[in-house]
Amino acid sequence: MKRLIRVGTRKSDLAITQSNWVIDRIKEKYPQYEFELVGITTKGDLILDRSLDKIGGKGLFIKELENALLNKSIDIAVHSMKDMPAELPHELTIAAITKREDPRDALVTLDGIRLQDLKEGAIVGTGSVRREVQLIKLRPDIKIKPIRGNVPTRINRLKEHEFDAIVLAMAGLNRLGLNNETTQSIDVEEMVPAVAQGALGIEARRGDELEHLMEELNDNDSSLTVNAERAFLKRLNGSCSVPLGAYASINGDRMRIYGMLAKEDKTGITKAFVEGDKLEYNELGIKLADILSKGGEEKCMD
Repeated sequence: MKRLIRVGTRKSDLAITQSNWVIDRIKEKYPQYEFELVGITTKGDLILDRSLDKIGGKGLFIKELENALLNKSIDIAVHSMKDMPAELPHELTIAAITKREDPRDALVTLDGIRLQDLKEGAIVGTGSVRREVQLIKLRPDIKIKPIRGNVPTRINRLKEHEFDAIVLAMAGLNRLGLNNETTQSIDVEEMVPAVAQGALGIEARRGDELEHLMEELNDNDSSLTVNAERAFLKRLNGSCSVPLGAYASINGDRMRIYGMLAKEDKTGITKAFVEGDKLEYNELGIKLADILSKGGEEKCMD
């Protein structure tokens, strides 16, 4: 009889699609196992009338999944890594980070109009303070209106003319087969992504057999870049109430990590980047956080 692995996931279309994608990758490595998808409702899924920074920030989409791991009602959990707080319970670990999708933010409009060409005073929907402060920096005249809910729901609200544009993660649109909805993919230097945006993580109980099995799915470069960004997040003690973002990329043995930070009142936005050896990913993330917390510099290379 095949061993059954219970995979915890949020119940949104995107979360289920992502979890099924991970299950397919595991099956390629371990065809001897069977899988059961276990949908779990999180606090973040229940509260949709307020932006994330108003209801507790990071962790809203994972606590119930982690509780299920700890009480052994599931065996592994699949997360969007951008939802993960900097610190995990000691008993749990990220066993693998799969190959990263497109990390950029995407502008979606009905008429193909790009950000710079939106009408004056256009209403743009986002539930992210990180996106909000960077959008206002690029277009000070636009009006930001909060939007929450799953990706299809947000697109439908745009089609009902509640907004002139909305901003979503390119990775989510790609995974749902909705990339044709994209009007503009915004360059990471113009709109620094959320920490770990586009990356999926497989969380397991520390020391469990599955922790070691899941390591086979780990993508090394994706893991290095995501952990550099998470070092940046941890150094700043970041949450959804603090507008910040980071994106690391690798070229050969070198890593470059961009970052942005603003004050909680959404003013004083600064950006910077650092470069160095990719194996020093943790130090690079910390160095970038320290630069931005002191007011920012244009660049820092070792």
